[in-house]
Parts: sequence; C-alpha cells; structure tokens
Amino acid sequence: MPRDPVCGMLVDSDKAIKRKIGDRVYYFCSETCARTYEQPEQELKNMKRRVALALAGVISFAVLRVIAIFGLAVAIMAFEVAGISAWNLAFFILSTPIVWVAGWNIHYSAYKALKNRSINMDVLITTGVLAGWSYGAVSTFFPWLGSEGHGYLEIAVAILAFVLLGKFIEEIIRRRSAAAIRKLLELQPTIARVLKDGREVEVPIEEVNVGDILIVKPGEKIPTDGIVIEGYSSVDEKIITGESIPVEKSVGSEVVGGTINKTGLLKIRVTKVGENTALMQIVHLVEEAQASSAPIQKFADRVVGYFVPAVFAVAGISFVYWLITKGFSSAFLVLLAVLLIACPCALGIATPTAILAGVGKGAEYGILLRGGEYVENIRKLTTVVFDKTGTLTKGEPSVTDVITFKGYKEDEVLLFAAIAEKGSEHPLAEAVLKKAFSLNINVPDAEAFEAIPGHGVKASFKGKTILLGNRRLMETNNINIGEDVEHFLTKFGEEGKTTMLLAIDGEIVGILAAMDTLKENAKEAIRDLKKMGLEIIMLTGDNERTAKAIAKQLGIEKVITNVLPWEKANVIKKLQSEGKVVAMVGDGINDAPALAQAHIGIAIGSGTDIAKETGGIVLIKDDLRDVVRAIMLSKATMRKIKQNLFWAFIYNMVSIPIAAAGLLSPIIAAGAMAFSSLFVVSNSATLKLIKL
Repeated sequence: MPRDPVCGMLVDSDKAIKRKIGDRVYYFCSETCARTYEQPEQELKNMKRRVALALAGVISFAVLRVIAIFGLAVAIMAFEVAGISAWNLAFFILSTPIVWVAGWNIHYSAYKALKNRSINMDVLITTGVLAGWSYGAVSTFFPWLGSEGHGYLEIAVAILAFVLLGKFIEEIIRRRSAAAIRKLLELQPTIARVLKDGREVEVPIEEVNVGDILIVKPGEKIPTDGIVIEGYSSVDEKIITGESIPVEKSVGSEVVGGTINKTGLLKIRVTKVGENTALMQIVHLVEEAQASSAPIQKFADRVVGYFVPAVFAVAGISFVYWLITKGFSSAFLVLLAVLLIACPCALGIATPTAILAGVGKGAEYGILLRGGEYVENIRKLTTVVFDKTGTLTKGEPSVTDVITFKGYKEDEVLLFAAIAEKGSEHPLAEAVLKKAFSLNINVPDAEAFEAIPGHGVKASFKGKTILLGNRRLMETNNINIGEDVEHFLTKFGEEGKTTMLLAIDGEIVGILAAMDTLKENAKEAIRDLKKMGLEIIMLTGDNERTAKAIAKQLGIEKVITNVLPWEKANVIKKLQSEGKVVAMVGDGINDAPALAQAHIGIAIGSGTDIAKETGGIVLIKDDLRDVVRAIMLSKATMRKIKQNLFWAFIYNMVSIPIAAAGLLSPIIAAGAMAFSSLFVVSNSATLKLIKL
C-alpha cells in the first residue's frame, strides 16, 4: 500500500485521492493532505485565518470585560431584546461564528472519528467547546435556566483559540515534508534532446526511453542516467556525490541525471529512466524516512487513547450521581465542569509552544529547530556524522602550497600558472587565479591558449611555452620529472592534495598543490562535540586518501569514504541498527536521504534548499559551532516539553476528581484550564533566558 507523502499514513490506492505531479502519481488519504502537498502555503493561510478569527473573539470579549469593570455595561445589561439580555446576546452573536466557522475543522474531525468508532483529541475538544457554547446559548435565550450564559460562551471561544493556535504551530512544522520532496523532483530537467534519424529532437523527459541517444551541450543538465558514447567533458556532480571538483567524462563513463555538463558536448545512451534513476532513488529514500511518525506524536496518541475515554467515563458517572442526588441542574454543571477542566489545551500546546520558544531562541544564534521528533531524539544522541564537502570544508579547491625550482620565485610561478589558466573555466584554474589575485599579482592574457582534456593547459607568453597540468601532460611532452619533484608529488598525494606541475620551455619550474580547505571553526566544533562524549564520523563520496587527510586535520578518527548518495542513508541505517542515536550534518542534495534517515538531520544553511528542507535542524549562519549550540538548545527545549507535559497531566489528575466531586463551578474549571495553558506558555517562554 502507498503512503500519503504529507501525513505518512498507509492508504488504499483504490479509495485514495490521486494526483499526478510531474511524472509521478501520488495517493493522499484526504483532500486536506492533497491540497497541502499541491499548495503547501494555501492550507497554512486558511489555518492562519481561523486562528486570527478565534483570537479576535478572545480580544473582543476582553474588551467587553474591561467595559464591565468600568461599570459601563450596566445600561447594556439592563437593556433587553424580546426579553433577552442584550449583554448575553452580544456574547452569543460574537461567539457563534467563531465556534462554528473557526472550529469547523476540529468539529468535522471529531465527527469523522466518531463515525469510524474511534475517539481522538478533537472529540474531547469539540465536546468541551460545544458544551460550553450550548449551555451559554440556552441560558442566553432561556435566562431562567442560568444567568451566566455569556461566561460559558466566552469559555468556548477561549478553548478554541488555544487549541487552534497549537495546531497552527504544529502545521508550520509538518508542512515542510511536502516541500522537501517537491524540490527534489524539480531537479530533473523537463526536456531532453534526443537524436532520432540523425536529427536532434526535443521531447518531454517522460517520453525518453532506455536506449535513446541524448545530446547534452555545455552548461545543460543531464536529463537522466546513462553512459557516454561520444565526446569528452567535465561534469559537476556535486549535487550527487558531494565532490567539489567536476569529474572528467569520456566514452564509457557513467553519468547521472540532474548533474551539470560543464565544458564539452556529450552523446549519452540512456540506461535508466523514471523511477529507476539515481535522483528518484533519493526521492524515495526521503519519502520513506519522512513518512514515519514522530515518537512524541505516538506518545501523545497513546495517552489520548486512554485519557479521552476516561474523561467521558468520569463525566458520565458524575452526571448520573449528581442527577440522582441533586437534580438535573447541578448534574449538568458538574458534567460541564469536568469536560471543561479536562479539555486538553495544555496538553495540546505543551509541545508546540516549547518548540516555538526554542525556535525563537535559536533564531538569535542562526539556528532553526523544526520539530518535536528531532528535539526528542537529541537527548539520546550518541553519534554525529558529518558530510565532508561543503560541510566540514568550503566545497571549492584552494591553492595551499607553491613549490619552486630552477631559481624561480613563488610569485613568478604563480604569475605563469595564472597566465596559463586565465582562459580556462576549470575550478582548479579559478583556485590558481584567486591565489594570484590575493597576492596582488597582475595577470596578463596569454598570447595563445589550448585546453588539453584530461591533462591540463598549454599557453604561450612572450616567447615562452607554458605547460600546467598533471604528470601525463609532462610525460606526453617528454619533460623529465626529477627526484625532487617526485618527492613533493608523493608528499602532497599522501596529504590528499591535487597537484599541478608548471613547466616553462621544457623544464619543470614549480608545483602548485590545491585542496578543499577546512571551514572556519570546524576544529573547535569537533573538539566541543567530543567533550560532550559524542562519537564523530566523517561520511563522504570522496576517495579515502583525501578524506583521511581532512579528518586528520580535524582530529576525526572514524572515516567512511567512497559512499554514493543513496548509500549514505544505508550507512545511517546501519549505525542505527547498532543501537546508536545518530545526527547527520550535511549541506547538499546528495545528503538529503541521510539527513531524512538520521534521528536528527542538521542542515548547513549555505547548502541547497533541499538539504534545508530535509534537515530537522538548520544552521542558518554556516558556523559549525552552531551544531554544538543546536544540541544544547534542543536538550533545553526537550526539558521544557517534558515539564509542560508533566504539568498538563498532573493538572488533569488533580483537577478532574475535584470537578467530579462538585467542588468546582464550570466558570472556575474553565479558569483553571486557562491557567494551566498560561503556565505552559510561560514555562516555554523561559527558554528565552538560557545562554548557549
């Protein structure tokens, strides 16, 4: 059975609501979920309107109370319309649209639950709200049955406002999952250029078949997975492998859909389409990981399963007892008191208010917390897994070493290297030029320039022939590589650096070494995490030598290398199967499945949007020290959630028996309910006082 991509519920494909989005068909359990996925902002706007309506009612009642305090309501109270108090009538007119319009979704959910012979939180909320509103309405139009009708109408609106605000906060967090998958789907090109009968024909990506020959020009996205059958180019695979340097592709090389062809024209034979492509594998992994319910939600569901029936049982028994001993009027008031004081406002807002306060505190440090699931898992955290490229490192090569020979100076070697690279678009060329410009070296244009694919570049300047590239370039041009040069090539190779040999007029005069450099504060962040007793692991698609060189600088002992994006989630699963609670820190699309699979996904803010969407925690400032702060903040937020839930349960355990004993009027019961909610909100607000 398929899962609803919004709420994660298993749905019957024959009875579900179907939507075709892109080249995929999705199944939704309800129209609300379908709208949320198709238009994630629209449902949120509707909820915002309902919350605003309820809060406007609370404010209006507060204004009326102020009027009453100043004695200005006497005339209104004395005025009657057809024998009905104008004061009570005003409260009825204000409360009715709020109870039935703003609260309609809750009432409808309660109706569906009862229709399916189940009881959820909405049933209890609806019962409390409608009981208060009904008694208020009856006492408004039949004043001899009760004189405080406006009080109960006010109570009903206040209950609804608290509950809707809590649900609105939860929806802000929940709607992210749909956006994550949408962004992944948008990575795939919509049009492919297919070679048919010797002509290039543009067709929708859905019409591409295995075996088709695709033409991909420089700067274009590769439409789908395939094998190069003609051409040579470098392909930017950062979104898939995390590699910062484009990978050279020639005949026989595999390419992945969604990656970017940088330099040459490629002819590609299609090997995978649709659901079988690497990109769609990532989509499925994100869907699978996000569909699981949050542990804190499962806990709340279990509690409600017992709590709600127990409340109705207590209310029913109390009503019968007081009906026999005191009569209907007393019995109804006790019934109403039990329902109102048991209305789970504090329980409903315990988690979202703490999370909201945590988010507000985190914003001061550039940290975004996105849900109770991640906050709950933080307290049991044992292992932090870091992606390398773009997370621990800057994601682009920088020149780290310049070695000179034959009497040349460092700035001369950089000058000739920059002249040769000025006409190239390769990332290593950008690194050489950036290094030269940082030393204020003026770089003139070469008189002649030639890019030699897979080897390097050749240029001429003032009668000198300049070669800059790898060992193969030197050997092809019969340039001797001496022992002193070999020494540095070996040394830099062991350090995981990429080397460029510079030869002028047939002699090697310099070596430039480049590598992806560490981000600022990376060492400090790793050190602080180790102090917390956490296990640190580096996970990367890069080769072992380069990865271990970076890990050594950071003091990370455990490194997992050569891991493809769809394998990263499997690595996280393996760690989880060993009983570890895992946080994944990453920045790229290639990290999305692992971020979603981990107990806590921590996304770097400078990374791609999809990484941010799948991360449970987002570091907006791109400062790795915020990983430490995020963990500290999450633990503090979880403590507040536990305190709030404890208070909500204790409040109900103590107050319900008191109400059932007839010792609380409905007005006092509702006031106590409001106080418990106020306590929860105030307790959550103290998160603002902590220092990270």
